[in-house]
Amino acid sequence: MSELWVEKHRPKTVTEIRGQSSAVKRLKVYAVKKEFPHLLFAGPPGTGKTTAAMALARDVYGEKFRDNLLEMNASDERKLESIRTKVKQFARTAPLHGAAFKIIFLDEADALTNDAQGALRRIMEQYAQTCRFILSCNYSSKVIEPIQSRCAVFRFRPLPNDDVTSQIMSVSEIEGVELDADAAEAIVLISRGDLRKAITALQVAAALDPHITRSMIYETTATAPPEALQGYLLACREDGFHAARRRLRTLLDEFGLAGTDLVNQLHRELYNSDFLSEGAKLDLTELMAEIDFRLVEGGGEDLQLDALTARICQSLSN
Repeated sequence: MSELWVEKHRPKTVTEIRGQSSAVKRLKVYAVKKEFPHLLFAGPPGTGKTTAAMALARDVYGEKFRDNLLEMNASDERKLESIRTKVKQFARTAPLHGAAFKIIFLDEADALTNDAQGALRRIMEQYAQTCRFILSCNYSSKVIEPIQSRCAVFRFRPLPNDDVTSQIMSVSEIEGVELDADAAEAIVLISRGDLRKAITALQVAAALDPHITRSMIYETTATAPPEALQGYLLACREDGFHAARRRLRTLLDEFGLAGTDLVNQLHRELYNSDFLSEGAKLDLTELMAEIDFRLVEGGGEDLQLDALTARICQSLSN
């Protein structure tokens, strides 16, 4: 389940891509016509943006697609000089094997500086006849408007739970790993639609034991199980500050959580609490946002988490 495994089992054509029906429907048209404008793939990580770009290139050029493809990670080469040299040099050369155009794929394009994006915009104008750009990013708002207006924008969504489940079950079967049903559910919960994160969680657990259980998944991903988080909230309501604080310390030590990890996981689990009123959930959401901001800005972790516990106890006791 290394990078080589992922590359080997990556969908080879656009029609093999799962979980992104809206994007695939449009990409199929480009694959058949073997012609497309500049493209911008935007969406969360692990949802298939790079896979879609590689599959489209393979559909257009066949097995020799890499001869007419330049793949760059823009977060590694984000400066103006990289765009002016490497990208421009590739764009100005003629396509090989009788192709109508070349493809330049810039992954994580939202990491490019504004100067680099300005230079990229000019290159996209100059070489539009012989070169097509495919840009992928997590946040399209960080890509300047002149580039967005020159691209057909594709929005990739987090993968549905059923698709993530089927993929990790398929991977575990190919790799000869025994995956418990509740462990698969835990991976889906942790990944939140990010297939790359799901496969990584499976790989880390499989390195310890070929029989993967639910507890192994939570242990190896530094994630507290839902029942532990619910127990902490219940302790805040029923048992008071000192008992809740002890429950908090047990959570942090047992699962190796950082302060921001705990706040984010607690926030996700907050809305599954049956014993909290709607008003309490609203108040606690605002409180968690404040504590998260303090932690990010450098506030002391122990003090801030104790303050969080105290405020939750105070809020739920009223």
